Amino acid sequence: MSRRTDRLSGLFRSELADLISSELRDPRVKGMISITSVDVSPDLEHATVYVSVLVDEAKQQARSLTALNNAAPFLRKQLMERVHIRRVPRFEFEADHTIEEGARMLDLMKKVAAEREPPAER
Repeated sequence: MSRRTDRLSGLFRSELADLISSELRDPRVKGMISITSVDVSPDLEHATVYVSVLVDEAKQQARSLTALNNAAPFLRKQLMERVHIRRVPRFEFEADHTIEEGARMLDLMKKVAAEREPPAER
């Protein structure tokens, strides 16, 4: 990535996070939503937004992701008003499971550590 696309990725990430939390009123979007990264194409036509949705049910996570993809044109329009650049890319939201996988790995590490720990002497 070039320095420009890196800067725009960071800008889009923070602005989209703000828009989703303050402007988006879709009841399908539930749970804590984090934008983990934004990959912007060099020609600024497309951007893939990686989102982590922390909810209990997998179905709810899929609904939230569908709602975000349905709201992508609205979010793009709002972003055009906030950020003054010639081209604002079309956004596609994808699930990012790295936070969930990290939590699962931490649990596994704790289990292994507990198994290796010698029993307490009495």
